Amino acid sequence: MHILTVCSDTNYSNFLNKKLASMFGESATTCATLDAALAALKQMDRKLIICCFPLDPKICPCEVLASIKSLSPKSEVIIIAQDLQLHKAMELIRSGAYNCYNRPFPIEQLLAVLRPLKERQALNSIGPFNARTIKKDKPGFGSKNYVRGLSEVAKVMYDQIDLVGPTSFSVIIYGETGTGKEAVAHRVAKAGDVSGEAPYIPVDCGCLSKELALSELFGHEKGSFTGALSQKKGAFELANNGTLFLDEIGNLDYEVQGYLLRAIQERKIRRLGGSQEIIINTRIIVASNEHLAEAVQKGKFREDLYHRLNEFEIIVPPLRSRPEDLPLFMDHFITGTNIELGKTVKAPDPAALDLIQRYHWPGNIRELRNVVRRACLLTADGCAISAEELPEEITKYAAAATLSYVQALPLKARDITISKINEALKTVNYNKSKAAKLLGIDRKTLYNKLNTLHFINDIESVKSSTGFPRPVCYNN
Repeated sequence: MHILTVCSDTNYSNFLNKKLASMFGESATTCATLDAALAALKQMDRKLIICCFPLDPKICPCEVLASIKSLSPKSEVIIIAQDLQLHKAMELIRSGAYNCYNRPFPIEQLLAVLRPLKERQALNSIGPFNARTIKKDKPGFGSKNYVRGLSEVAKVMYDQIDLVGPTSFSVIIYGETGTGKEAVAHRVAKAGDVSGEAPYIPVDCGCLSKELALSELFGHEKGSFTGALSQKKGAFELANNGTLFLDEIGNLDYEVQGYLLRAIQERKIRRLGGSQEIIINTRIIVASNEHLAEAVQKGKFREDLYHRLNEFEIIVPPLRSRPEDLPLFMDHFITGTNIELGKTVKAPDPAALDLIQRYHWPGNIRELRNVVRRACLLTADGCAISAEELPEEITKYAAAATLSYVQALPLKARDITISKINEALKTVNYNKSKAAKLLGIDRKTLYNKLNTLHFINDIESVKSSTGFPRPVCYNN
């Protein structure tokens, strides 16, 4: 692959070139100025061009990208800059940039994005006939179908996946509806699949009655009940030497939970109507949107089964707590929908992007995916998604939140109450920097306000519970 780096920082360009050489097996050509890079492009096209800003304070990244694309339209261009705003990054993506990064950032993020380019180069080098014989990931299972978020909460989750994945531990995955619990289960299962051939069997326990659950999990023999016209293998058998994923396990019938516990403990099952015990070696991963410890206290879930399953826990964060990952998911869903529809819809324009960022996403990633797919269908080919293509609940939510905040906006910092801070935080998806800006104060003042107001609220709660006035002592 012919690679060109455009960077005025010699140390950084040398570091970058070493990483690229180790990945692609060839050294990149380096240019210190835009003029030198354009001259090099006139001599030979490049598959990949990495531009590190600032190159020239007078030239914006969009102008650089336009100049490069005019000479080498098929090149993939990656922008690395300092203090690159989100709206500017989205504009660069719409203009044809492959990806954008803000320095400093882990170089592993860049290398992960470049792997598909390396794979594409490998396919091109072996020719179309032999490319067909290359084994592909199973649909819905391969890493190409997932987006690895960059937010701090996402990094914690991925560290947990990397830690427990290669083991045989049972795993409980917690998360709200639509956060991607099954995608996490896929990742955990694949991390522990050395051969790449181990079965992965998902079962949705939320829609299984007691009788159906026993048949689905353990199978049945012919004639074991009315309608059992033939022998059937259950999920445990199908997942033997692989992974069984039980989604919404908290909805499983209490009596069926006992059969499940025995199967996990004894590593043996018996089909309905059968007498033969079948030895199984199946890893169990379960998911729930309710903490199973609370379900145990309510008497809805067996305590012994909970302790048997609870070897490791992974919590999937809601989308509203990872706003940094929102553009990544949008880009992923837009790309996939464009392929499906045969269109070239571009990323949302600034107005639509602002509405999307301010929305609270109660349906999480699943809701975002549906919104993006609908917007791509409504948007004209070659155009950017606008606010008109967004559903009413998003536009109404932003308008209501803005109106509510503006009406309650305090005139002085000393008049800011905890309720107004909470309202501002909710308006901006709990981004403290944006909330401080909306309140007309700096981030440090916001933190001081939060600490002070929480302290005052604690005193007020003591007043109301102790028949104030009485002296209140906060000394330990």
